[in-house]
Amino acid sequence: MVQPVRRVSLTPASRAVKRPRASRERSQAAGFRLIEPIRKTRVAEEIADRIRVLILDGTFPAGRPLPGERPLAERFHVSRGSIRDAFRTLETIGLLVTRHGQGTFPQELDVDRLVAPLASVLSYRPDLQDELLDVRRMFEPAVARAAAARVTGEDLADLHRILEAQRKKLKTGRSALVEDTAFHAALARATRNRVVVSIMATLNDLLVESRRHTLKQKGRPQRSVAGHEAIVAALGRRDADAAGAAMREHIDQIASLLRHPLS
Repeated sequence: MVQPVRRVSLTPASRAVKRPRASRERSQAAGFRLIEPIRKTRVAEEIADRIRVLILDGTFPAGRPLPGERPLAERFHVSRGSIRDAFRTLETIGLLVTRHGQGTFPQELDVDRLVAPLASVLSYRPDLQDELLDVRRMFEPAVARAAAARVTGEDLADLHRILEAQRKKLKTGRSALVEDTAFHAALARATRNRVVVSIMATLNDLLVESRRHTLKQKGRPQRSVAGHEAIVAALGRRDADAAGAAMREHIDQIASLLRHPLS
């Protein structure tokens, strides 16, 4: 019986990845556990998951081609068709790109590449829109609370400027999508936490299509402004509890309008 590969690099010797010995040994040990016969029924998904891990840990670095279908099929003890299916899965989520005549390459990870497929799915999956709102309820009230404790006069001035621009567009009947998004980004910056800022940027990217649609609904722009005003008022008082409550109410109002649009 063909045994799993033991301590063999998947990359050609001339292209071996240089890294500290301890890190290399850890990666190799993890790699050997991942590169072994597949026994699960959902073969292509399991292969895709193992290759994903090998990309993320640097075993398969961006810019260097993966081993071909045949050697991977032999090492995973699966068919070449299963390898192709796994490649297609990883191409769909932006982790791989196939270059004609050159091979299949891992791609550098960035937020835009990872968010775009999910944003596309959200545009036609109402059930996932509901779950995205649930994520907002978990995350954004906590952001508002933290912002209330750390907000500066400059932050408040930025938020007031965004609110004023939103009000002007509301009066003239124009879309305030840009201002709506900018408000939540400015609130995240007020937390002085770069991870929060990055997460909020990702969340805003996922919400673009949803906001574009809901801001056209009757009553939604007015409620958006009112919700933002209540949040800013709580920030001005440095009242974390009120800021969190105002944000939660703001999100609940949006959810209500999505379920029951005003006629």
